[in-house]
Amino acid sequence: MKTVKLLMIIGIISVGLLSFTKLTQEEWKVPAKYQTMKNTVEASKANIALGKTLYAKHCKSCHGTTGLGDGTKAKEVEGDLGDFSSKKFQAQSDGAIFYKSYIGRKDMPNYEKKIPEKDDVWAMVHYMRTLAK
Repeated sequence: MKTVKLLMIIGIISVGLLSFTKLTQEEWKVPAKYQTMKNTVEASKANIALGKTLYAKHCKSCHGTTGLGDGTKAKEVEGDLGDFSSKKFQAQSDGAIFYKSYIGRKDMPNYEKKIPEKDDVWAMVHYMRTLAK
C-alpha cells in the first residue's frame, strides 16, 4: 500500500514538473553581432507605415493587431508569443528584434525568403516600437 501511494506521489510530481517545463520557454539567444546592430532605415512616417503594412501581412495572424500575442493563429503556436507593448520587449535592441523577426526559430518562421529586403524588416522593427505601452 505504501508503494502504491509513493508511486502515485511520484507520478503527480512528474506531471507537475512536465507541465511547468512546458510553461517555461528556452531563452532566445541572439548572436552578438545582432545585439549591437543598428536599424539601417529612418523612423519616418512612411517607413513606419510600411512596417505596419508588412506586420499586418506577416505577423498579425499570430502576434495580434497590437502585438499582444493574441492573433487568430496564436493558439496553434506552442511557445510564448510575447507582448510587444511590454517594457521587456521594448528594452531589446533593434538588432535583437530584427534577428528574432527575420531569422526566427521553432514556431517563429524564418522570413529571409518571404521578406528578402532587409530594410523592410527594419521598417517593421520601427513599427513594433510604436506598440509600446
